[in-house]
Amino acid sequence: MDRLVLASASPARLQTLQSAGVAVSVVVSGVDESGVDAPDTATLVAELARLKAEAVLPLVQDGDVALLGCDSLLDLDGTPQGKPASRQEASEAWRRMRGRSGTLLTGHHLIVRRGSLTERVTRTASTTVFFADLDDDEIDAYVGTGEPDHVAGAFTIDGLGGPFVTRVEGDPHTVVGLSLPLLRAMLRLVGVRWYDLWEARV
Repeated sequence: MDRLVLASASPARLQTLQSAGVAVSVVVSGVDESGVDAPDTATLVAELARLKAEAVLPLVQDGDVALLGCDSLLDLDGTPQGKPASRQEASEAWRRMRGRSGTLLTGHHLIVRRGSLTERVTRTASTTVFFADLDDDEIDAYVGTGEPDHVAGAFTIDGLGGPFVTRVEGDPHTVVGLSLPLLRAMLRLVGVRWYDLWEARV
């Protein structure tokens, strides 16, 4: 096993894996997320991650491969918050979030194919995110940058939104879009060593 296929269009997920030395390529699933329903946010992100990975698997024909699907949502008061559909929706989200905390959940669905054997592992990581008490002008300025349009929960910690997150409890990678420690543990369950996926072997 010497490569990972990421079934996600997220630049942040790709950058996280590349920064960790992983030899990774991207195949976007094209899954329509709008019709997927689940009883809670944790179940929803796990199912969306599964759908993405399973959709990409038939597109990856050659050789042994580890394939990862991910999906992230912010849970606020038991309600999943995805990417805002408009600037107004992003502003409303921030007015609900400011001065409070929410749980960022990221589902991971790993498929490892070696020869005729295919194994699957699904896990969900959760991290509590604490938001600064932004005033209306700060919200308007941040939403006006367009950054919240493209991310679950309408915020980032690795971009312009970083100063508005006061702390996190849990793996900060989860907030960016995938948990590296969890992915390592999932790979171990199916007999893949993390360092086997490094771009440059030490």
